[in-house]
Amino acid sequence: MRLTLAEPKYLKESISIISDLVNEARFKVTSEAIELVAMDPANVAMVIFKLLSSAFTEYSVKEDVEIAINLGNLKQILRRASPNDMLTLETGSENKLKVELRSGTVRTFSLPIIELEEKQQKIPELKFPVTITTTPTILSEAIEDADIVAESVTFMAEAGKFSVNAEGDLSQANIEIKSGEDTKIEIEGSEKIKSKYSIEYLKKMMNASKLSSKVTINFNKDYPLKLEYKTVDKVMLSFILAPRVENE
Repeated sequence: MRLTLAEPKYLKESISIISDLVNEARFKVTSEAIELVAMDPANVAMVIFKLLSSAFTEYSVKEDVEIAINLGNLKQILRRASPNDMLTLETGSENKLKVELRSGTVRTFSLPIIELEEKQQKIPELKFPVTITTTPTILSEAIEDADIVAESVTFMAEAGKFSVNAEGDLSQANIEIKSGEDTKIEIEGSEKIKSKYSIEYLKKMMNASKLSSKVTINFNKDYPLKLEYKTVDKVMLSFILAPRVENE
């Protein structure tokens, strides 16, 4: 395979975010996209990544390929990519992934392709009664506010309103966002539901705001949360996060 990206940021930012959650992962390269589905070591969060062939200037894949890579090592190499670089990924006869950065100079790195014991992860089929679409900034600001007082946050949705609440030993934070043109938030669904999630994980996931101008939030009572960031014809990065269920 030989793939060339004129905008390295889509791969660079995605790998930087994914590597905060997953150490090693298997990429599947098909004629349509580079894909990854991986769980974090604690089995709390799943990452689903797709970089579409339409994001590349050169996309040559003779047959589907699977390559497992240490994401920390790949992240270090991609950090060296500047916005003006052409980034090429190539696999050859030896068991290595070649990463080439080309602008005024040509810089080539080789990464070992590793053996991964774990089985292929399956994306769970989840059904949600509510879909909230907003700007990544609104969500990030709400989580940053909640982070001041607690380690977990409660999302609450009802007709026309989305709330983010956090409660510490003494302090509380409540962020209320009503749907409307001026708030840049759309809420589909009128059921009143709430569920609690880890702020530590949410903060890692929200770094994906660099990839998209919108985020889609889905959740249900004591049910996984799904966050999705995507840029049409380029990239999709979504996360599934297990809920923090309260013991009565």
